[in-house]
Amino acid sequence: MSLSPFFHHLRSAYQAEIDDLTSDSEGSNVLAKKLAERRKELKFLLSMLELSPEMVAVVFHQGFRFKRPAVLEELVRQESEDLPEWDALADAVELAPWANNLAQQVLQQPAGPWFMSVAAALEYLLTKPDARFAATADSEDDEDEDRDDIERDPEGMDEDERQSRVNEEEGAAWMVEQGFDHKE
Repeated sequence: MSLSPFFHHLRSAYQAEIDDLTSDSEGSNVLAKKLAERRKELKFLLSMLELSPEMVAVVFHQGFRFKRPAVLEELVRQESEDLPEWDALADAVELAPWANNLAQQVLQQPAGPWFMSVAAALEYLLTKPDARFAATADSEDDEDEDRDDIERDPEGMDEDERQSRVNEEEGAAWMVEQGFDHKE
């Protein structure tokens, strides 16, 4: 499977978000409780649809059924600005009844149809058993590996990893400003 750089970055951020919600400081599984809390905060989270879609997309975790995986495979190859809107995915993705209610709120936002496509793609990627996806087409893999060797910093992070960390830190800081606890 080939991923666009957009989904390559967001997939790991989404996985981290799900991981963060999965357990509390004592190691207990609290995912259902945390997801229920996030779903109640949807009205507030709507302001983050474009800025941090991975933080909002978790409200739809386990709310999609993928009827035509090939359509999703093509979707995750697209860049942000090339994504089809939600209506174009109607025959490929089905929402659970509880998720449909949330989707109606999201779709009222200007970026809502775009975001729903992103959320479906992120959840689809989470269901794939192989967590290591290609960032670009297979023909570019060798070039990426060479660039990775050159772009590594002393901490062992490449540019994508550094940007991902910056984005996560900025998102966490914004959440603290909004009154949420700082996630560790």
